[in-house]
Amino acid sequence: MNEQTRPVDQEIIDIFSLFLDETPVSAELIDTSRGEEDFRNTYIIGTAEGNRIVLKITANEFTFPEKIRMWARTVDEYRSLGYYCPKIFCDKNGGFPVIRYKDRDCVAYAEEFSKYGSFEERISGDADTQNADTGRYLRDIWTMTAKIAAKRLDYTEYPSAWCLYDTFEPSDETDEVMGNALEWKKTAEALPGEFAEQVRRIWDRWTENREALEGLYRKLPTSVFQADLNSTNLLVDEDGNFKGVCDFNLCGKEVFLNYLMRENFDDFEKEIGLIREALRVASETYDFNEDEKKAALPLYRCLKPLWYTRVCDLQEAGNDPEKVRECLDRIEHYQTADIDFAGWMEGPGN
Repeated sequence: MNEQTRPVDQEIIDIFSLFLDETPVSAELIDTSRGEEDFRNTYIIGTAEGNRIVLKITANEFTFPEKIRMWARTVDEYRSLGYYCPKIFCDKNGGFPVIRYKDRDCVAYAEEFSKYGSFEERISGDADTQNADTGRYLRDIWTMTAKIAAKRLDYTEYPSAWCLYDTFEPSDETDEVMGNALEWKKTAEALPGEFAEQVRRIWDRWTENREALEGLYRKLPTSVFQADLNSTNLLVDEDGNFKGVCDFNLCGKEVFLNYLMRENFDDFEKEIGLIREALRVASETYDFNEDEKKAALPLYRCLKPLWYTRVCDLQEAGNDPEKVRECLDRIEHYQTADIDFAGWMEGPGN
């Protein structure tokens, strides 16, 4: 991230004037671009009227006026449940203009400057919490997610970045789960021949499970979620209390069960514990139906055994046959283990 404060040039004043009549007096540039195909410039604008407004100028595959309108509505849905999210502003004509900026066509939109800081900002400035993580907010996150899921929001067909069986960006060849599994296959097939049969068995089992799951998965309930819950996007007050979320640019329609499981990443046993607790907490607010209970275990077997962390495990095992075998055995175990997820989805009244 590149940050710089500078006088407000006329180009930024002109873009800002599309949204508000206030007078910009300062502009802090935050460049979060990720290469030429994902351009993102954010300006924190200070105005003569004493306000701060966030101006975002973006050019990538997943940011366009219709998508931003969907983000803005989702922000309002979260806010309606009592969670703070910075509001997204359209321009004076009620839209999100496409402009020419830095020799490229970009879409511009404005946001309320957040009245709360992110969890990451809080721990970076507090020596006593340098080793803290977002674990203390898991119950808040799961409850918030369950409340959004219970609303069954259905105003968009754009998938979230966590989609399964669909792609997020037009240039994506596969969804992220398949992409990770293919990377695992590539890594595993480079192992010595003594592991070839076990690798083939793991891959065949995974593909069979994925194919069998799709029909049921397409029937599972969906809603529209923020889809990027990390320490930079969790908003907390000065006392560390959870207040809400920001940054909806990966937002979209998603199967709740997929979204809930994808929030949790760790070693197999700890992750299973997290998923079970997430299901239990969610069930206090959300009524899982029978299809969701039936899908939980095969969905886990599709999402987790060949996730990118398993690729890292193989790479870290290196040329040690014992460690490689341990990695492969562990994957096979969790591909076939009869894990009782459904029992954690019953809710307090059952």
